[in-house]
Amino acid sequence: MARIPYLDPDDLPEDQRSLLERPANLFRAVANSPAALRNLLRFGGWIRHHSALDSRLREMAILQVGYITVTEYEWSHHLKLASDFGVSEDDVRALVAEADGHGTGLPALDRAVLRAAREMTSDLKIGDATFVELQGALSAGEIVELCMVIGFYNLVVRVLHTLEVDLEPEYEPYLAKAPLPPKG
Repeated sequence: MARIPYLDPDDLPEDQRSLLERPANLFRAVANSPAALRNLLRFGGWIRHHSALDSRLREMAILQVGYITVTEYEWSHHLKLASDFGVSEDDVRALVAEADGHGTGLPALDRAVLRAAREMTSDLKIGDATFVELQGALSAGEIVELCMVIGFYNLVVRVLHTLEVDLEPEYEPYLAKAPLPPKG
């Protein structure tokens, strides 16, 4: 049960109701501060529609953040989205294996992106070896955008956990298909 109320469009002033065009529980919770929601949507929109970072790599990084933070909401929502951006079921299984310390047949850049997401999430920065590997495959701008993606989704998972945002029932099948590790 969420710690704050979920708002509906009718709970907002008329000129702000469009903020809840997509009635996801995360947005309904953050709508308690319309300015915060407006900026969350703006930045998230830039990530999805205007970032130069390869969309498949972006989704792999987001999924890695959701997986290692054991965030059902983030994990399930992006499992649904990821296939639209070229992430296969085999990629998801490999992402889980990589997070659990097992080698996979993923390309080196994929493994470096996943490692970068784990390092930034756990250690607050990408380690030197991973950074050098990313520099060999991505432009400086793409590295900046990867950092912004990982940082943004770390913000999102912290908001989700703190506000105890409930997962919408239609996303539960994604958790059944690709379960998260136990919370530890």
